[in-house]
Amino acid sequence: IDVGKLAEEARYDGIFVLRTNARVTPLQAMLRYRELLAVETLFRKTKGVLRTRPIYHSSDAAIRGHVFCSFLALVLQKELYERCKAAGFTPEWGDVLRDLDRLQEVLLAKDGQQIRLRTPATGAVGPLFKAVGIALPPNIRDAAAS
Repeated sequence: IDVGKLAEEARYDGIFVLRTNARVTPLQAMLRYRELLAVETLFRKTKGVLRTRPIYHSSDAAIRGHVFCSFLALVLQKELYERCKAAGFTPEWGDVLRDLDRLQEVLLAKDGQQIRLRTPATGAVGPLFKAVGIALPPNIRDAAAS
């Protein structure tokens, strides 16, 4: 190993060269590249968190549907993240999914009357809904009115 050559090459550690034919400034190219890396990372995490892999498809239509649903989930997650960030709320995605899974509603019927019961909004759910501007219905309400 040529130690001198190794030391000379070490000057470039952490430096990347981007080449593009787009008509953008070098700063814009770098920012778009970073955004691409963030999207790829988010896509990979989303597929893992949403447990969408491995899925074996038997047709091109199923593959397109899977990619569409994965992309839609990614877009919705990014929008949710942006709205939460704007509201000063930064929840962990795993906590959000767990707390949303706990949020349930049941319809009770007895003697011709029906009421809906909802579990309390615990953990990240309350601040999450507030950050995106969604009002939760009351915990107990008349089913006929809804």
